[in-house]
Amino acid sequence: MGQLIQQLINGLTLGAVYGLIALGYTMVYGIIGMINFAHGDIYMVSAIIAVTVLTLLGSLGIAAIPLSLLITLAVAIFFTAVYGWAVERVAYRPLRGSTRLAPLISAIGMSIFLQNMVQLTQGARVKPIAALLPGGFELFTQNGFTVHLAYTQILIVITTVLLLCVFSYLITRTSFGRQQRACEQDRTMTSLLGINVDRTISLTFVLGAALAAVAGVMVTVYYGVVDFSIGFVAGIKAFTAAVLGGVGSLPGAVLGGLIIGLIESFWGAYLSPAYSDLGTFGILILVLMFRPSGLLGRPEVEKV
Repeated sequence: MGQLIQQLINGLTLGAVYGLIALGYTMVYGIIGMINFAHGDIYMVSAIIAVTVLTLLGSLGIAAIPLSLLITLAVAIFFTAVYGWAVERVAYRPLRGSTRLAPLISAIGMSIFLQNMVQLTQGARVKPIAALLPGGFELFTQNGFTVHLAYTQILIVITTVLLLCVFSYLITRTSFGRQQRACEQDRTMTSLLGINVDRTISLTFVLGAALAAVAGVMVTVYYGVVDFSIGFVAGIKAFTAAVLGGVGSLPGAVLGGLIIGLIESFWGAYLSPAYSDLGTFGILILVLMFRPSGLLGRPEVEKV
């Protein structure tokens, strides 16, 4: 029982990270109908920035945890948002009127570029940091097994829930959300109504990158080590979460992330960690076989 609850906590934490990254995928898909395959590497860049900032703050003697986290988040969000804006300007906007395959290939190329850029400039070795939020709660002990709930796990889950609420409100209740939904339905008509389509799409990429930045900082604080290759795997898992929950649905992205995190955690604990991805993608295949739009997604209706 104790191990079961511990794996539940670990799975929810991992799923919350996947959900944060998947929210960025969903934001971009909702406005241009395409998956930004460079998003995982933008998350990786934010993690590298977080390590750099935390190391610099430590060398400057800034030891207050709340202040360090706030500064790191602000710097990571700013620079990662710039990367998100650049990806839209370089990889997507010039190809907006072309076939759907061209922007996809361009995004994959941007992903490879970001990986190699970080590898060349920061090195291929892992970058560790000291534990920023050590400790936590000991929930109970059973048969010699103690169930722990770390402060970082609480922080990650609360952050994911708060951001889901904020961005759901942003999309459904604000003027920008209405502009974004209008761009999703018909960009030509939206521009005729006086809405700046280019600015709306760019801002969506910036917000998606900001979500990736928060995920990168949270992962850095949680695991304490990052490297240039973490973006690919996390990006694939987050993309799977977005598809599983229903691409275009913000709650679906988080739900898909939680499901994948739980599958990985329980599969690794009770079966074989080497084959945890088998369970993840197996569940995805089953869901898409019986519900192609995802768990919370709505089937697309093509108007003629």
